[in-house]
Amino acid sequence: MATAVQQGRIRVLKEAAPRPWDQNPVGPVVYWMFRDQRLKDNWALIHAVDQANKANVPVAVAFNLFDQFLGAKARQLGFMLRGLQRLHSDIDESLHIPFFLFQARQGEAVDTIPNFLRECGASMLVTDFSPLREVLSWKEEICKRVSGSVSIHEVDAHNVIPAWVASQKLEYSARTLRGKINKLLPEYLIDFPTLGPPTRRWLTESQIIDWENLIANVVSKGAEVPEINWCEPGELAALEALMGTKNGFLTTRLKNYSSDRNNPLKPKGLSGLSPYLHFGQVGAQRCALEARRVRKLSPQAVDAFLEELIVRRELADNYCLYQPQYGSLQGAWEWARKSLMDHASDKREHIYTKEQLEKAQTADPLWNACQLEMVHYGKMHGFMRQVLPDLKIVSRPSLFNKRAGKKIKKVFIRSTGRMYWAKKILEWTSGPVEALAISIYLNDKYEIDGRDPNGYVGCMWSICGVHDQGWQERPVFGKIRYMNYAGCKRKFNVDGYIAYVKRLVGDIKKRKGETLLNDKVKEIRGSALQNSR
Repeated sequence: MATAVQQGRIRVLKEAAPRPWDQNPVGPVVYWMFRDQRLKDNWALIHAVDQANKANVPVAVAFNLFDQFLGAKARQLGFMLRGLQRLHSDIDESLHIPFFLFQARQGEAVDTIPNFLRECGASMLVTDFSPLREVLSWKEEICKRVSGSVSIHEVDAHNVIPAWVASQKLEYSARTLRGKINKLLPEYLIDFPTLGPPTRRWLTESQIIDWENLIANVVSKGAEVPEINWCEPGELAALEALMGTKNGFLTTRLKNYSSDRNNPLKPKGLSGLSPYLHFGQVGAQRCALEARRVRKLSPQAVDAFLEELIVRRELADNYCLYQPQYGSLQGAWEWARKSLMDHASDKREHIYTKEQLEKAQTADPLWNACQLEMVHYGKMHGFMRQVLPDLKIVSRPSLFNKRAGKKIKKVFIRSTGRMYWAKKILEWTSGPVEALAISIYLNDKYEIDGRDPNGYVGCMWSICGVHDQGWQERPVFGKIRYMNYAGCKRKFNVDGYIAYVKRLVGDIKKRKGETLLNDKVKEIRGSALQNSR
């Protein structure tokens, strides 16, 4: 199979049956987009256009809108749809590729995608890669439903190293995966080819989509969790957040990343890229390439960033891909599962219901601040969500050191990582099963980047010890790594963080109240104008 994309990045899920010599001409290529919602630096789109050009057929992009997928609300769906609205305009203008959107009322992807392939007589379906159970099951069903004349190719455009290439098994920890990734980076961390319009145009006009009404309808249904205003959606906004001249991460905030990212009172110390990476509005590979170009200026910061961007993200995909029970206690290592169950009946100082936790009604002001930041801002600070308080310096060959194989100092890796927020849920609920369910529910509902392998692994790490080791046994936690309020006070200004969140939430509520008031005034004026006619 000749292709512009590395063979290892593509998996053939279904091979088309041989074509009789007198059969009708080869049909078009359809790219079913869902995880990687961008035009630039998208290996799946590059592959779809390349295969279409080789067969001298047109190509189209299809997207199936799921009805509140895994609990997504206005916050997540509004961000995604506004990004897709921009993509729809850009792909039509720059690549002359039609974009077809299938809405929830038209059915699930297992219905809409095979139907569309039949209607347009497609010969190939190209899909994004996702390790989530739901997506894997959709693809399995679609393979059964499409005709024998259709090939189905899956392309990992989300990871720098394709998940199935990085490892063919469930990895125990970052330590066991890091070396494999470093060996493969020279082969896969490469520049993208230029993508131009396909040689053959689609015969029909691009679909007309009433984006404004669609977004308004979806947002109103999920209004329980309102949209955020601190992060502009779309591919251009993502690139601006990465390397823009005004406030780009690599251009203006990189220098202090390795230290400031661990300070909840310095939110700008974080990259701010996770919403864009989650929705695929920017590719991890583009982020890594641009970071590599500026490594000489801030080697420690770049190494810390790349550890999170590549090793930790791909470790999460590895876990979800090779552990089907990634969101349950059955997905924990045996030692952790036994230890947790041995202590499941231990007496807890506090027991809170899911409703109390959701409303931040606990006796712990620090935990309440974490929860309120997530509920109202849509993003809990990474130090509280997945704390990285200690970095140790190790000697290891750096991939980005031009003198290959030379040992260098100051390569930062994570030696400890703790999730205060989720660990307290384990401490305050009836047992690990309930704690895990509540933490995933809250994370998926309120985080702008929820419903993601990183989120599932974060909860599994904190509550079930995944990718960790056993520690000194203690009540409730068993051998799971422990964290408490006093430990946080030693790491940062807890009172300052609580006060910061209080101000942040107050400002958000104030802006929300002003918006509602303005909308009501407009509604009254509109009614008065109609009545006067």
